[in-house]
Amino acid sequence: MEFCDECGSMMMADSGVWVCNGCGHEQPKGDSASYTVTDAQEKSEVIESGAENSGLPTTSAQCPECGNDRAYWYMQQIRSADESETRFFVCTECEHKWREDDH
Repeated sequence: MEFCDECGSMMMADSGVWVCNGCGHEQPKGDSASYTVTDAQEKSEVIESGAENSGLPTTSAQCPECGNDRAYWYMQQIRSADESETRFFVCTECEHKWREDDH
């Protein structure tokens, strides 16, 4: 993924150059051997991988599915802004996902 030097927006690959979605700035891709771009990536620019490569922090949390005692965690605001964020956990073993609210 590349970001625009001018405005900071995400850039899209377009035949040898990166084109900014925000301001239209273009810059050369550089060494094309170091980039891997698929059709699906071009459409959505969303790249998903297994949780083990997610870069998420881990904590002690008991998985309700397999009983494992380690989980990746992250927080996300899913309700109105005046309510606290929701904590999400992903088991490091079975990748079961669950959440924890403050109420």
